[in-house]
Amino acid sequence: MVDVDGEKHTSLVRERQRHPVTGNMIHLDFQEVSMTEKLRTMVSLELIGTAPAIDTYGGILVAGQEHIEIECLPGDLPNLIEVDITGLQEIGDTLYVRDLVIPRNVEVLTDKDELVVVVTAPAAEPVEEEEVEEEEAYGVEEPEVIERGKREEEEEE
Repeated sequence: MVDVDGEKHTSLVRERQRHPVTGNMIHLDFQEVSMTEKLRTMVSLELIGTAPAIDTYGGILVAGQEHIEIECLPGDLPNLIEVDITGLQEIGDTLYVRDLVIPRNVEVLTDKDELVVVVTAPAAEPVEEEEVEEEEAYGVEEPEVIERGKREEEEEE
């Protein structure tokens, strides 16, 4: 609720602006909403728990989506949707939008097959090959090339 000159309005925060250095809030935009009309908005996803694949295999958690689009009445609008990652046991385990626990009376508009999070294997460190000189590899020394300079050629003539 926003109070404007003593009159109360049901509203949602539409946009937030923060100071780039201090992070303090410098501006808010509000949008008045009707409690009887559905609205469409983006809701943040928050990862909770620890994926066993990270501890066991040193996996890396890669997020595919940070927000999903939903539609609901303003009274049913969740602040965020929690994503429980404790079921990610192995490298390659994934969670999709269809796997999320969505509150009642909330319809998800984002494609159900969108990737939310996946556990990937850590990047392999490049193996440094020992450079073996050709001489050592074949057991033969390379012949020495002697080039004549321009002056030497002129002197001989």
